[in-house]
Amino acid sequence: MFWTVTLSLLKGLGAATQLFFLTLLFALPLGLVIAFGSMNKWQPFRFLLYGQEHPGSVTSWLAGWRPISWITNVVVWIIRGTPLMLQLIIIFYGPGLWFDNNIWAFSSGRMFACTLAFVINYACYFSVIYRGGIEGVPVGQREAGEVLGMTRRQIFFKITLLQMVKRVVPPMSNEIITLVKDTSLARIIAITELIKAGEAFMKSDGITWPLFYTAVYYLLFVGILTILFNWLERKLSYFR
Repeated sequence: MFWTVTLSLLKGLGAATQLFFLTLLFALPLGLVIAFGSMNKWQPFRFLLYGQEHPGSVTSWLAGWRPISWITNVVVWIIRGTPLMLQLIIIFYGPGLWFDNNIWAFSSGRMFACTLAFVINYACYFSVIYRGGIEGVPVGQREAGEVLGMTRRQIFFKITLLQMVKRVVPPMSNEIITLVKDTSLARIIAITELIKAGEAFMKSDGITWPLFYTAVYYLLFVGILTILFNWLERKLSYFR
């Protein structure tokens, strides 16, 4: 029975690993885009202040309104403020209930829907980390780049980005390790991941070791990631 359980758990590990890497592949760059959106300073109604010595409160608010930043922050607030499980249920079951059309009715539809939910959720969390890392870079360094004649693009990639990476590695590693454990939520839409694979072998006569056996896989997965992030932090230590 041990080898039967092991093979089943390895299959579940494959599904969890696929979800893990697909989420990182799309959520990491999307999170950076969302971070840029939340810091966007575009003010389409700024012209309302021109020629007014004492603008009203409504006019001042409207002139200072940044729609891209506001919309982005509202979306991030909603995603971070609701459980990932709820988002997963809505994305997978919602279209069929609202439009009477199951858009996930294809061979890999469940994994696709699950990946979409995970990418949206983690991209919003990553965006907050990115934003903190970017804003943590001293303004004086960006100003020094401008004095040297560097463009905004050059300043970001050669000054801000490199120092941001150093600052975001610790919080980002925590979120990525959390992602490993969150892959267990895929069972909500009947994807056989690690815990669901182990639970299938539980019996009423007290045989529960297959479920605890899944912990070994999670510990190994997290252990490898921990070693990787510790190595990465040491490689980036030259920024100190």
